[in-house]
Amino acid sequence: MTFQLKRPQPAFLVLLAGGFSAIYPCHVPAAQMRQHPIGTGPFKFVEFKQNEAIRVTRNADYWKPGLPYLDGIDYAIIKDPATAVLAFVAGKVDMTFPHLLRIPQLKDVQSQVPQANCEIMPNGGVNAHLLVNRDTPPFDNLELRRAMALAIDRRAFIDILGQGQADIGGVLQPPPGGQWGMPPEMLATLPGYDPNIEKNRVESRRIMQKLGYGPDNPLKIKLATRDLPLYRDPAVLLIDQLKQVYFDGDLDLIDTSRYFPKIMRKEFTVSLNLQTSGPEALELFYGCGSSLNWDGYCSRDVDKLLAEQSEAASEDQRKQLLWAIERKLAGDYARPIIFYSRVATCWQPYVKNMTLMVNSVFSGNRREDIWLDK
Repeated sequence: MTFQLKRPQPAFLVLLAGGFSAIYPCHVPAAQMRQHPIGTGPFKFVEFKQNEAIRVTRNADYWKPGLPYLDGIDYAIIKDPATAVLAFVAGKVDMTFPHLLRIPQLKDVQSQVPQANCEIMPNGGVNAHLLVNRDTPPFDNLELRRAMALAIDRRAFIDILGQGQADIGGVLQPPPGGQWGMPPEMLATLPGYDPNIEKNRVESRRIMQKLGYGPDNPLKIKLATRDLPLYRDPAVLLIDQLKQVYFDGDLDLIDTSRYFPKIMRKEFTVSLNLQTSGPEALELFYGCGSSLNWDGYCSRDVDKLLAEQSEAASEDQRKQLLWAIERKLAGDYARPIIFYSRVATCWQPYVKNMTLMVNSVFSGNRREDIWLDK
């Protein structure tokens, strides 16, 4: 196969290898793929039983000889995280789903199944952020969005939700998990990242009062988020922090099946959302008119920088361009990044050759070389 590119793209091989570049037959309609997916992976789809399980079986025609080792995988659907942990503790499942155990849950597992293998890691480059529909008044006002961003106490999210296990970063995953993120001392100079939280909130309250809001006249908002703990818990804390600067928020929990369609249709005003990180994903989230640009952000300067960084041949040159994008996005208060969580995955001691990704939740889940010693 030959690819003819319109411009230089040093990261092309990375793009091909990533989880966003799934290969499937173009002659099969998308609706059919959602019901019965087919592809070139190590396992073949068998069935999906709603609220019960997804089952796959070994692909005898897999292109890597001798793999996979497993005869099949059953993905048990357990909606309640506490119930899922209990299933693992009881030995009913072989591993927890990657990147889903929060730190308090991890400690619970380790106390009850000390022989289990567990690993804490960055959540695949995923960050929690504030998503604001800038097409809806009064959120079309940059100063109002600035006031919201200045209310955020990132360290509180880390201490309360992650028990100290999380990272502060910009739109790019911070090191050491991320290759392209700003170092901490540079990050602290970005608008909204001053560690003096009370100073930030004084400025936020001043802006809100200038716009006509105050303790007796707060701005009422409905904060939408996906009805999953990884979304719901930080959303509750965000509502509490926004109250400190005259926002009166109600939590709007949306079922997973409806959440992204509503966000894509812009049927929201404010949302606590999660998104992945990486240079190759930036254009999807922040490029003018891009498919995942749900808040309507558009800057021709950023578009120009996005194109330049994608063509940069040296790592240092690309970093400087990416950091210029970071500064511009922070100054425009585009999807203010709150924190990068750290999460855990546990597996039973008889599960061998487990490898977990540190910078992508969309890669490393092929499970082609896992085997069971039992």
